Formats: sequence, structure tokens, C-alpha cells
Amino acid sequence: MNINTGLLKQICEVAGAPGFEKRIRELVIKEVTPLVDEVKVDNIGNVIAIKKGSKNPDGKRVMVAAHMDEIGFIVTHIDDNGFLRFHTLGGFDPKTLTAQRVIVHGKKDLVGVMGSKPIHVMTPEERNKLPKTTDYFIDLGMSKEEVEKYVQVGDSVTRDRELIEMGDCVNCKSIDNRVAVFILIEALKAIENPPYDVYATFTVQEEVGLRGANVAAHGVNPDFGIALDTTIAFDVPGASPHEKVTELGKGTAIKVMDAMTICDYRMVDFMKKTADGHQIKWQPEILTAGGTDTAGVQRMGKQGAIAGAISIPTRHMHQVIEMAHKHDIAASIKLLNACLENLDQYDWKH
Repeated sequence: MNINTGLLKQICEVAGAPGFEKRIRELVIKEVTPLVDEVKVDNIGNVIAIKKGSKNPDGKRVMVAAHMDEIGFIVTHIDDNGFLRFHTLGGFDPKTLTAQRVIVHGKKDLVGVMGSKPIHVMTPEERNKLPKTTDYFIDLGMSKEEVEKYVQVGDSVTRDRELIEMGDCVNCKSIDNRVAVFILIEALKAIENPPYDVYATFTVQEEVGLRGANVAAHGVNPDFGIALDTTIAFDVPGASPHEKVTELGKGTAIKVMDAMTICDYRMVDFMKKTADGHQIKWQPEILTAGGTDTAGVQRMGKQGAIAGAISIPTRHMHQVIEMAHKHDIAASIKLLNACLENLDQYDWKH
């Protein structure tokens, strides 16, 4: 199964830091509107695309959540020389900021670079310590007067990196979680006859605390929930077998738990049986640190939801070189589609 890398490239490259998802939201609305019965945007900015079920006298709802936001920054200060200080929006390993280009989204987009103290003038103590995000600043190559024509405190900043294909993989910034946005759109194209109402929900502000998913789940009040997100593939030199979590090319991942959610055993069983029945390659996922929209979907509806997650194995997480395997992406689309079309075929009371 081939994937539409052109659409994936567009989705990954568009800007959308937490709280500043306008551009990616507009792209999502454009893509999903022809595919569903209704599209709405709630007050916090989630996009909820509804596809009605074909045999649903009880009005059952399944919420599928994929977050639109990407880790980024917000401008906190402009100094006398035009350099910007910033605060992170989402989790960063500070060393990954070294030598990176960024885009400051002011009155117009401006390319900047992450600067820090040159190694040539560091003391021996400075050379040997781990960097902090406060060691970095954004250099726009402009004077303060020029910078202030376009930039103000509170503007968002995103990382600058295009999507490329590498072997059987795709590589870009923001594979987390734009690949899941892509998967949900592609599943909406493929799904033909869902038994229950599908609430395809593209959430905001996941990277700063699952905020959009919490709000959306409260509004949708789903009976069933499926989150879509990336997960760690630590299948690289130096990794012990028990550290890998998942591996690229070994199939989509079915979440058992992460640090914020123990998936419903029935949903895990249903996903495994559905994958096996449709000859979809899969691997189990237990992530002992980190969380996803699964938590919000599972707990924030009025009666809770029978919830689980489909995860996409990803190397180099929260860097600008995130990598996912095309076969795993295709398997994730296929599994999501099969799950949505067969939810009524499982005994949820056992």
C-alpha cells in the first residue's frame, strides 16, 4: 500500500505550535469537509468531523483523536540588539536546538537561527555541562528596530525542516503528530460503512497537556475512543531489546499503556483480533513515560469511554529529524479503517 507523501509533506511542514494551530486547522478543514457529513470547530479550536453511522439506532459514538499541534516556542523578549528570547511550548531536549533554523510567525514569517555561545570561548566547565534552553537565543539578522516592525512578545515560533523520503521512510520535523493527522484524513477517505457515528477529532494543545482532547471528549461524550499518535522507536545502536518500545518496519503499534493511560483490555483485544483478521502487521506498545490524547478520550466523557490507541513507531522523537516507516503508516491507516468498520462485531460486554 502506497501513501500520499505529497499530502503528508504538506501536513508536516505547515506551522502550528500549541495554541497557534490556525494554519494546520485550515488545512485539515479543507481536506476533511468533502469526506464527512458535518464539520465543526469548538471554542478551544478542535476540528470535529462527523461521519454518520449506517446502523446506529442507539446513537453510539466513536471518537478518534489526532492532535494537530507541534512542539514549538513563544517569544518572551526582544533585546536591545534584536535577539529574541523564548519559552518552549512542549517538551524539548535542549541539545537538539543547536544549529537549527526556526520560523518566527509575526506580522510576516521570518527565518531565524538558534544561537548560543561559541565553543571557542566557552570555559572548560561550560564545555562539559549539558545545555539548557535558556542558553539559546533566536538571531534574525536584524536590528531591534527592524525586528519590532514584525515581531512582538507572544508570537509563536516553529522549527524549519522539510519532509524528505529516505529509503522506505519519511523524515521531517513534526512527524509527531502530523503523521496521525494524515492517517485520520486517509482513513476518512477509505471508510465506507461505519456502524457507529465517527467523530474524527483533530485536537489542539496536546503537547502542553492534552488540553484539546479533554475539551473535545467532554463535548463528544464518546462510547468508544481511539487515539492516534506517534510512539518511541528506539531501535538504534546501543539500545537494549527491552528499551526499544517499538521498531520501524515491524507494523503499526497497538497501545497497551503509557504513563497516563492503561488502555481498556477490550479495546486492546479488539484491535489485535482486527489486525490479525485483516492480515495487518502490528506490534504491542508499552510506553512507561509520556502520554497521549488517549487519556483525555478515555476519561473526560460523562461516562468514560472504552478507549485504546493506534501508535506509529517513530525514531528521533521531538527532533527535526523524526522518522517513520511508510509500511507502518499504511498499516495504521488500514487498522484504523478496519476498526471503525467492525466496532459492532465485537462482544464489548465480556
